[in-house]
Amino acid sequence: MTSSTDGGTAETGRVLAAIPSPEVSSISLGPLTIHFYALCILAGVIAAVYWSERRWAAMGGEKGTILDLAVPAVILGLIGGRLYHVISDYQLYFGPGKEPIRALFIWEGGLGIWGAIPLGALGVWWVARLRGLSMSKLSFAIAPTIPLAQAFGRWGNYFNQELFGAPTDLPWAVRISLDYTYNSEGDPRPGMQLLPGSTTEYYTAYHPTFLYESLWCLGLAVLLAWLGRRYEDQLAGGRLFAVYVMGYCVGRFWIEYLRVDPAHDILGLRLNNWTSILVFAGALAYFLWAGRRLDSFSTRVLPVGHDAGTQVFDTAPSPSDERGVGESGGSSADAGGEAAGVEGPSEESVVVGERGVGESGGSSEDAGGEAAGGEGPEESVVVGERGAGESGGSSEDADGEAAGATAGEAVRGEGSGQEK
Repeated sequence: MTSSTDGGTAETGRVLAAIPSPEVSSISLGPLTIHFYALCILAGVIAAVYWSERRWAAMGGEKGTILDLAVPAVILGLIGGRLYHVISDYQLYFGPGKEPIRALFIWEGGLGIWGAIPLGALGVWWVARLRGLSMSKLSFAIAPTIPLAQAFGRWGNYFNQELFGAPTDLPWAVRISLDYTYNSEGDPRPGMQLLPGSTTEYYTAYHPTFLYESLWCLGLAVLLAWLGRRYEDQLAGGRLFAVYVMGYCVGRFWIEYLRVDPAHDILGLRLNNWTSILVFAGALAYFLWAGRRLDSFSTRVLPVGHDAGTQVFDTAPSPSDERGVGESGGSSADAGGEAAGVEGPSEESVVVGERGVGESGGSSEDAGGEAAGGEGPEESVVVGERGAGESGGSSEDADGEAAGATAGEAVRGEGSGQEK
């Protein structure tokens, strides 16, 4: 049994130029065998996580969130991808003369994206629900990075010499050799076609569908990143992810049509062609549905309890603190903050809200704050959401009220957004 390169065209198995087949698909390090297929998938995961982390941080999320999500997402994604492959190609593993245990040999290839994405998304949803994060925002950050990961992963098919297209004499054809893993004389790989009139010789050059899909996914990743930047508001609510799904389905449909590896045919189309059509329709329906209710989706990018803007500062006076609590951050001749003394613990503290202490929002000539001394051995200032003594408009003269308490000192504050 041989693969032929004799003749003048693809009809006789010869091409002038072609992508050479890799001579090895794995390396051995002692008892450990590292498969290039797995390394390609790993490279895709690393690239996607890195890019997703940057996108998530730019959206205001915490660093490390995507890495935490990636662990269950990748594990479930691999399980889902393998399940889809084994179920849809069950004849490869079950039946007379087959070895069912090989269904677990994921390194030999065989992952279905149609199973990997749904189960991977389930892992993301699970962690997002526990932390109270918006799935809409997460999908926006992740959408362009998934086709990038797929672009890397498809090169695993190249090292395994699998999932190629029909024979061709194009200069970018990929050479496919016989498989000598289990037969010293060589076995034809799934999809290899016999030369006309021969029972032992096979075509050696085929359409590199792995390359077509890798390039398609790279282009899709770039397009999604641009669309997300250009139409961020319109593509919220998971709509950018729906665009990814539709874009991938379009590419997968025509690439699948070129493949010649064994597959189930239904009404003249391969199973994955029909899957592409159905998934595209579902993504389009969601895109239209979400577009009518964009305001109803959560926008939380920080876990519950991790909201920014609430901090605790020590207010114990120091010799260098000449101006008291807060400096004026606006334009004013004299600004006084409002302070209320309360009975405090052993240390003084200021609880600062979103806007800071004594934040000045406008221009005034003279503003007086209210101050009240409180009982207790220590002084403390409690500042609300907008800060104490905040000035929201313009005035010529505003005088506050001050009341002294029997056991405390009056605390004077000048409007500021900083703590000295």
